[in-house]
This record gives sequence, structure tokens and C-alpha cells, in this order.
Amino acid sequence: MSRRSGRARGFTLIELMIVVAIIGILAVLAVYAVRKYVTHAKTAEAINSLGQMGKDETAAFEKEAMPGSTLSPGSVAGLSRALCTSPSTPVPGSAGKIQGQKYQSDQTNGKDWNADVATPGKGFACLNFAMDAPQYYQYNFITANGTAAGGTWEGTAVGDLNGDGVLSTTEIFGVIQTTMTFSIAPNLVFTNPDE
Repeated sequence: MSRRSGRARGFTLIELMIVVAIIGILAVLAVYAVRKYVTHAKTAEAINSLGQMGKDETAAFEKEAMPGSTLSPGSVAGLSRALCTSPSTPVPGSAGKIQGQKYQSDQTNGKDWNADVATPGKGFACLNFAMDAPQYYQYNFITANGTAAGGTWEGTAVGDLNGDGVLSTTEIFGVIQTTMTFSIAPNLVFTNPDE
């Protein structure tokens, strides 16, 4: 039977410091990855909402928008397709309300998504678009020449997820084609997406 000579050996201070340094590096990388994941999850709100707004604008353009008056014999009806006109105010009304925080919209008539409910063909009420959950982004859309070929539509989501005052913008574009169809761009445009 052999006996070990000397004392039982443990870890040296250098070995322990190396292990602590490796754990620290892994923790920093994990925090960075989690932040990116959380930011991407919040950005998904804007992507989904703008996609839905584009679909809603397409549906609004395709429905019959002729006036309810009768036609006299031999006359013709005017253009029956039109984009929803721009809302009177974005939701929320100022970007400061979403700066590093969420905004809960007011669902009553005359407020937020329903600000233009009394004006046919105008705003988010025309799109039938509303969000009842708290939101990270300010939403708006702009329509230019919405009844003729070449007319354009632009939906925007403006956010400040980290509250530093630098805004991120996500946009989607649409255009009325010469065949009087409305087409939405197949991709979104991002400016400062990680802000």
C-alpha cells in the first residue's frame, strides 16, 4: 500500500481568479443577449401592428365607397375606391408618452384610435384599427392623393424603448397602381431599430 506524501492539494488563487473571470465574461454576454432579445420582442409590436394597418388599408381601399345618392338615368358613379385619409392625430398624441414606457390608449369615441369616428373615411376609425393593450410605439399614417393612380400611403411606428430620447422609426409604404389596385411594400424600413 502506498501513501501519498505531502498535503492534499486544492485550487490555487490564480485558478480561482480565472474561473471568476470566465464566469464574469459569460454573464456580460448573457446580459447583452437578453437585452437584444427583449428589444426584438418589443419591436415585434411595431412590425405586427404596421402589417395589420397595411392589410386594413388594403381592405378599406377595396370596399365600395360610393356616395349613397341615386343616379339619374344615363349618369355614372364617381370613383368608388379610396384610401382612408390621414388621422387628425397620431396615437398617442406625443412621442413623450412612449419614451421608455408603455401607453394605454383611450377607447372612447373622439379619443385616440376613435378620434375621427365622426368623419367617414378618415383616420384609424376608417381602418378599423385599434389596440386595446398598452403599447410601446406611437402610430400614425399619411395618405396622399388617395383616390387616383400614384396615390401613396405610409404607416409609421415611432418608439423610444430605452427612454434615451433617440427615436426609432419603422415604416411601411403603399401605392395605388395604374390598374387601380393598392399594393403594400413587401418589407418594412427601419431607422435606429435598437433605440
